[in-house]
Order: sequence, then C-alpha cells, then structure tokens
Amino acid sequence: MTTTLSNPAFEINFAQDQATIVLTGEWTLDHGRRLEGIMRQLPVSLGEVRKASLDLKRLDRLDTLGARVIEQISHRLGSDGVKVEMQDASERHLTLIGAVRHRNEPVVPPRRSRLVELLADVGQTVVHAGQDLVRGISFIGEVVVAIGRVMLRPASFRWASLVTQLELIAFRGAPIIILITFLVGCIVAQQGIFQLRRFGATAFVVDLVGIITLRELALLLCAIMVAGRSGSAFTAEIGSMKMREEIDALRVMGLNPVDVLVVPRILALIIAMPILSFLASMAGLFGAGLVSWIYGGIAPETFLSRLQSVINYRHFSVGLIKAPFMAVVIGAIACIEGLNVKGSAESLGQQVTASVVKSIFMVIVLDGLFAMFFASIRF
Repeated sequence: MTTTLSNPAFEINFAQDQATIVLTGEWTLDHGRRLEGIMRQLPVSLGEVRKASLDLKRLDRLDTLGARVIEQISHRLGSDGVKVEMQDASERHLTLIGAVRHRNEPVVPPRRSRLVELLADVGQTVVHAGQDLVRGISFIGEVVVAIGRVMLRPASFRWASLVTQLELIAFRGAPIIILITFLVGCIVAQQGIFQLRRFGATAFVVDLVGIITLRELALLLCAIMVAGRSGSAFTAEIGSMKMREEIDALRVMGLNPVDVLVVPRILALIIAMPILSFLASMAGLFGAGLVSWIYGGIAPETFLSRLQSVINYRHFSVGLIKAPFMAVVIGAIACIEGLNVKGSAESLGQQVTASVVKSIFMVIVLDGLFAMFFASIRF
C-alpha cells in the first residue's frame, strides 16, 4: 500500500514467518483521522505473523501523536503475541517514542512492609513534633524581644488592639466559661457525694471539690475553652490576613507583623487568663456548694466554713501562677499556625484544627509538668 509522502501510510513486506512494516509519510497531528484508521487496520493486516519489524527510515515527520500511535501499534501487536522491534529509526524518533512509552507505563508503588511504614510514620511524627517545638521556642523568643521593644517605646504600642482583644477574650468569653465550670463543679460534687456517702464521709466532698477546682479543674477547663474559642479565632484571623497578603503589605509598610498582630493578642491572653481562671474557680465552687446543699444536706454556712479551713493561699495561688504560662503557650501556637497558612481555604481549615489540637495537648502537658513541680516542692 502506498500513498503520497505527505500522508501517513504503511506497507508490509512478508518473508516466511516475519514481516517488515515500512512507515511512510507524515505521522503528525494534521493527519490524526488517518492515523486512527491505520492504528485499527495495521494489526489486522499482519495475519498470523509472529515477528514484525517497524522500519522508520522513510518517515518524513513525526510528532507526539504519531509516536503515540506507533507505540499503541507496537503494544497491540505485543499483546497478540507478535514480537516487535524497531529498525532504521533516527535517534530523535527513538527518543520521542521512548518518552511516550515511559509516560504510558503504569506507576507501580513500591511494596513496603506494614511494620516499616508504621515505624516510618512514627519517626516522621516525632521529627515534626521536634521541629514544632523548636519553632515554638524560637517564636516565643521573638515575642519576648517584641515585648521588650514595646516597653522601651510604649507610645508605639497599639493599645486599642489590646483593649479589643481583652474584650473578645475576657468579657465575651466569661459567660460560657463560668457556665461550663459551674456545671462541672455540680457534677464533680454530685459524684463525690454519692461515692463518699457509702463511707459516711459526705463532708469531705468540700475538701475534694475545693482543692481540685482551685488547683487543677477550673484552670484546665478555662484554658481548653480559651484554646478552642480564642486560639482558633487568632489562627483564623491571622491566616485570612496571610491569604489576602495583608501581612506582606505590613512588611512593605515597614511594620513588624509580630509587633502589630501577635504581641497585643498574647498580652491580652496573659491578662485575661488569670481573671477567667478566678471566675471559673468561683463558679465551680458555687456549683459544688449548691449541689452539696441539695444532695448532701451540707448547709451553705457549713460548706463555706469547711472550705475556709481546708483551702489556704497555696491552693488559690497555684491556678493563678499557671494561668499566664498557659496563655503564652495558647497564644504562641495560635499565632504560629496562623502565620503558616498557605493560599487556600483548605490550608486555613487545617491550620485552625492543628492550632486547637496542639494548644489543648500542650495545655494538658504543661499542667502535668506544673503538678509534678509543685508536688516536688511541696506547694
């Protein structure tokens, strides 16, 4: 079969049990329909031949489509049991066909042991945790330096931003924190009464609730609520500014984003956390006293009198001492995750989630470290 040189075509020369397929013309995109017909026709024309050679020396032009058609013909003949080889092909033709063949090869993922994958995931998690810890410490150092600059030049500080954040964190966050700690205080007192009543020690519920609320429970609930409420808000606000390139605009204007965005938020948290912790402690004790009166028959006067005999300044001060440290951890993590937001809404959602999870985890870890420290110094 022969045609003019400009059109793609082929001719087959048979010799015993093999055939030589001579490709001629321009195998390019301009002749796509004709190439499609050749791709269907050529394998049928070979009959029962078991070996074939593709002769490319008479090809006038070849582009990616033509190379793909040649590769498809070779693949189809190979699936029918025909051994195919190329002959008299120029180097650039072989390179183009090889590139098409490589692209069409299925990617087979390497087989790995499940144990190896599990260990690799654990190792990668540990490495990322270490990197997060280093970044967090470095960021806190940068914040301390920024606070030092503010102390040296108070006039440059944005007091309006600090007041706004205090309103959002403390004033608007107080009702939900008070409500939750009140309910938790009620629940702890109720369960304590039911368990201690079996031993005739109902009055000791005042000791239980008073110590655990002032030292641990109120502050821990307050910190978790602040991390979920204010920490996520910090990450979302700074992250949305990062997406809209407002932080880059601040740098262009000669302003430090840490001074403008981070310092007011962390200072507001440091001020608000002891206040919210105190309110949470009072709400928890009030809820415990109310339940003790209703379920345990402990009169309010008796509850307050025993509470005064059990509680001293140490129990009260422990929660207030831990509050600023937890505020720094929550604020630093929230701002770091906000600054790590990329340019997509998916990234913003991921960083907000990471901010809340990491903040709650670090708050619990920090509370445990403080508990061991105070126990070691008998405070």
